[in-house]
Amino acid sequence: MKKYSKHHFVNKLYRAFKLNFLKLLRTPGGVKKVSLGFSVGFGLEMIVISTACLVYLIFYPIVKLSGGSVPAAIIGNVIGKLTFLPILLMPFAKKIGEMIYPVRTGEQSGSPMVKEPSIMDIFQGDFTAVRDILHGGLHILIGMSIFGAVLGVISYYVIQFFYNKTAKRRLEKRRARIIIYEQNLGS
Repeated sequence: MKKYSKHHFVNKLYRAFKLNFLKLLRTPGGVKKVSLGFSVGFGLEMIVISTACLVYLIFYPIVKLSGGSVPAAIIGNVIGKLTFLPILLMPFAKKIGEMIYPVRTGEQSGSPMVKEPSIMDIFQGDFTAVRDILHGGLHILIGMSIFGAVLGVISYYVIQFFYNKTAKRRLEKRRARIIIYEQNLGS
């Protein structure tokens, strides 16, 4: 007998997003350290696919050198995964990368017709197919780096706003509890 999930996929995604966001707002450290850590982690998530996950080798040193919070960076990275932004932005990143770093291939480079590459061409020493694949990946990397930087800067200010708002709300609740406690002692 097949077990059915209690929650749908969208509900699970929402709950995971909310849990990580609550963890972020309760991360120790100052508002700037948490915001910086989140923005670095979120920005680095944009280039994970185009670097074949090799960015994780330098993830910790980049966060530490920037002065951000490592737990906040990990949460930012997880939230970046949950939003599916790297996958959704990839076609746009390729176009941006092609605009920034144009590479002439195929018909533009002098070849009269477009030739479909085969594995035998590579064995015979014709590495144009590999070059085209690498240039396509380079275009995506350039575009996703730009998206990562822009989204990282935006997320820095968004997290700073929410962190301050939550800290203020928690402080007001704490003050209200103290007032109630003092009133109970006085009576």
